[in-house]
Amino acid sequence: MSKTQANKSTRPIVPLAIVMLTLNEAHNMEAVLQNISGWAQEIFIVDSYSTDATIDIALKYGVHVVQRAFSGFGNQWNFALEGLPINAPWTMKLDPDERLTPELKVAIDTAIVGDAADALIVNRRLWFMGRPLPVRQKLVRIWRTGACKFSDVLVNEHPLVEGRFALVPGDLEHRDSPNLQNWWDKQNRYTTVEAVEFFRKSKLAAEPNLFGSALQRRMWMKANFRKIPFRYALLFFYQLFALGAWRAGRLGITWAHLRAEVHRMIELKLIEMQSLGQEYELPRTKLGKPDPRVQQYK
Repeated sequence: MSKTQANKSTRPIVPLAIVMLTLNEAHNMEAVLQNISGWAQEIFIVDSYSTDATIDIALKYGVHVVQRAFSGFGNQWNFALEGLPINAPWTMKLDPDERLTPELKVAIDTAIVGDAADALIVNRRLWFMGRPLPVRQKLVRIWRTGACKFSDVLVNEHPLVEGRFALVPGDLEHRDSPNLQNWWDKQNRYTTVEAVEFFRKSKLAAEPNLFGSALQRRMWMKANFRKIPFRYALLFFYQLFALGAWRAGRLGITWAHLRAEVHRMIELKLIEMQSLGQEYELPRTKLGKPDPRVQQYK
């Protein structure tokens, strides 16, 4: 056995349960499971009836897989946290298109052992058109098991955790979409769901408050964005300069422009629904049959 193999085989397992939601994520499964297998104590997947090889790959890696019909991200995440047999003292939310850098893994391990926080914030670095952007988002992704609930929304759910927070170094690489066509198809679906939420006047993930927590400030902006003059130009320049997308050159300019257009599409879809007096049908994906190899939940 080589020295590298020996170090890998004797490395302590981090007392952490990683949970993912999946639907037709076979194109991501090998890479994400190679990234976390042998590092985290437990790995769980809640699958929404994939028609591809998602479950085959997950079972090959010894992942605990269950299936449950999808009715919204908030609802599915709350089921995952309450219904899965998580034994690890810490839990992490991970998307199948995300990868942990070695630096982030070490930082998470160190923070958990140090026991100085109740939840950990990570820097998620965005990718676009197959390349990394100099744009990072600070997201709560790890918490003490049992200490988190999710906002009950259809899309863009947020973990709600109370206690002490700590930011850990290292990047969570968000390798979103293999190409621009896939990226835009995804944005089209998400903007429809967001517009429907506005049309229904659904409750936001948190109480909007310009002077509150980071999440409350974000919800205030979401609630008031459509009242701001020149909002799409301001959003473009904010993403280009404040978030630093300009450092990626043409790629960053393209990303900033399209992100502004995503918000414009939400507003236009909402305007159309208000004009017609009826909401859109929510996007549907063809679902597979229940897999007899895994447990089924309602």
